Amino acid sequence: MATKRVFEAWKGSNKFVFGGRLIFGPDARSLGFTLLLIILPVIIFCVFVGRHLRHEFSSYNAGYAILVVAILFNIYVLVLLFLTSSRDPGIIPRNLHPPEEEFRYDSSVSMDVGGRQTPSLQFPRFKEVMVNGHPVKVKYCDTCMLYRPPRCSHCSICNNCVERFDHHCPWVGQCIGMRNYRYFFMFVSSATILCIYVFSFSAFYIKVLMDREGTVWKAMKESPASVILMAYCFISLWFVGGLTGFHLYLIGTNQTTYENFRYRSDDRINVYNRGCLNNFLEVFCTQVKPSRNNFRAFVQEEVPRTPAPVTARVPESDLGGDARSKVEDDLDIGEDLLKISQRRNIEEIDEDIRSRGSNGPPHNIISDIDSVLGSGRAPTIRSEARHSSWGRSGSWEIGQEILASSNVSERSYVASREARQ
Repeated sequence: MATKRVFEAWKGSNKFVFGGRLIFGPDARSLGFTLLLIILPVIIFCVFVGRHLRHEFSSYNAGYAILVVAILFNIYVLVLLFLTSSRDPGIIPRNLHPPEEEFRYDSSVSMDVGGRQTPSLQFPRFKEVMVNGHPVKVKYCDTCMLYRPPRCSHCSICNNCVERFDHHCPWVGQCIGMRNYRYFFMFVSSATILCIYVFSFSAFYIKVLMDREGTVWKAMKESPASVILMAYCFISLWFVGGLTGFHLYLIGTNQTTYENFRYRSDDRINVYNRGCLNNFLEVFCTQVKPSRNNFRAFVQEEVPRTPAPVTARVPESDLGGDARSKVEDDLDIGEDLLKISQRRNIEEIDEDIRSRGSNGPPHNIISDIDSVLGSGRAPTIRSEARHSSWGRSGSWEIGQEILASSNVSERSYVASREARQ
């Protein structure tokens, strides 16, 4: 077994930086585009708008505050974005093995192995737990091999089960869950306020220019950057502003985005709703739970072992029965004929076939098979190529019809005699 850190042996799709100290989603590259959408407008605002408003407020040079507030608030938004995208959203560690206490053999759901019904290992797909006095169904996760806690869901992008899963946000490149939902909402709402701030002072600068130039068209021509910023902020407000309002509704009713979209049409009681005030206190005034994962801890990585092949053994007393069913017992999933029986004369037949080549007469092969079948021993026949033929390669296949009955040796012997005559 090799010793690795947890983040090096991580089975999810996350990306780690700084030795596992920061965790991102698999689409963390989208953060670059999000940073551009936030930083570039503020730079344009400070250079083409805020700089000209420094002296518009005579008292104590209050115009400088416009630049300072824009820069500081932009840094604040970036910090919230970093806290949202670079921390564990509430990933539940995977189990190495399924929960043994839930093992059960279901004889009603069985697998057909060689014509025999074998009971299959089953897990209950759902379990019921009590939440605030109401029964809630939790589902078993086949990937993480655990029963998901209430409000937990498996993110198909990050490939992890996340507590209080809200959604996977491509703009921050991370799942939004129990441990970063607060920062996500603060990021979205702060971005909304920043848009309003830039839009307001850009419009104010157009008003200042209009008073100086006389018309709004001359003012817009004098400062096209203000017009572009106003249009950009107006469009952005429809997204971040609408998202802020939607999440205010979700917080007030104690829902997640996943629950709202999935159970919208269901007439079910929200067992997590504790009242509007308590719901807000739960999100903003409770301590964030520590991560369940120590990504820098050392772990013993088990080397996967190749499982031993399991074959259905046929008793010797059954060889005289239906030969077709005995052949099918030894067919694997790929429909390759692995074994018919364990006999020592397989090497003799293989060597004889290779020595004769692909141009040899087929009746000689049948005669060899007749001699084996006549002695009461079943040869082992292996398929060298699944779709081989006499003309393409030296490998050959014997169909299942040769072993269709116990009289096959007599019929093949007569056929070979007629072919020679």
